[in-house]
Amino acid sequence: MPSFMSRGLVIATGALLSLSLAHADSPVVVSSKIDTEGSVLGQLILQRLESGGIEVQDRLQLGGTSIVREALLAGEIDLYPEYTGNGAFFFDMTDSDVWHDDEAAYATVRDRDAENDLVWLTPASANNTWAMSVRGDLAREQGLATLEDLAAWLDEGGSFKFAASAEFVESEQALPAFQAAYGFTLSEDQLLVLSGGNTASTMRAAAQQTSGVNAAMTYGTDGGLNALDLVVLEDTLGVQPVYQPAPVVREEVLERHPEIESLLAPLFETLDLETLQRLNGDVAVNGLDPRQVAADYLADLEE
Repeated sequence: MPSFMSRGLVIATGALLSLSLAHADSPVVVSSKIDTEGSVLGQLILQRLESGGIEVQDRLQLGGTSIVREALLAGEIDLYPEYTGNGAFFFDMTDSDVWHDDEAAYATVRDRDAENDLVWLTPASANNTWAMSVRGDLAREQGLATLEDLAAWLDEGGSFKFAASAEFVESEQALPAFQAAYGFTLSEDQLLVLSGGNTASTMRAAAQQTSGVNAAMTYGTDGGLNALDLVVLEDTLGVQPVYQPAPVVREEVLERHPEIESLLAPLFETLDLETLQRLNGDVAVNGLDPRQVAADYLADLEE
């Protein structure tokens, strides 16, 4: 007959085993940020895992970066899409040059977060960072694809007017950094500075040619770019930090469901700049439900 201590050990072990089994059966809690791209990426992850036989719980559109990040660290959610460049803020490394290189940025945030028992999975190639975009007709007429092309065209006296926020114009990390790297300078007459100046306003100004505007401050994967026929000029010199979206999952959850990695890697490998712009545009511009946008995209991948 077991002693009181050994019997207590058996009871405790049984309780831990029951707790472990219950935990193993719990759904994977998928979350995202409260914005258009967060809704699209979150739905893609949620539906991909579900179709792969993993039970999931929907906690999408949870909040801003700090809220979702803290929820992941606290174990309140299990998985969400984050941007590599945000590692600069997570780890107090805003002065580091690693964030300007896609491979270095990913490796840094992956290795640093391993200490938090978090795993960064395969990132998308799309880069949702600050960008300078031009009207599509101008890009096609003048052969503008990169910021180096823009600098050469401006040097030849090209007619250019750029809509941006005061923050973009004044911040040393934004327009001044682009000008210093590519060797051009925009005069006051070449700028339309909008109060508030979110990208919806700047893109609209370029699309409607407000006050002669033919270019705008944008983000790389803005949903309105395709709909408004705006072209992101490639930052070939890597002036801006790289913000590639990637699924981040708690290590414990990945150990329980190692198939998460193989389910999500081929999906995120398809998300280039144009694809993510189009998916975001279906939601932000065309008013489609992100759930349906994700379902249609995943169906197309299966064909």
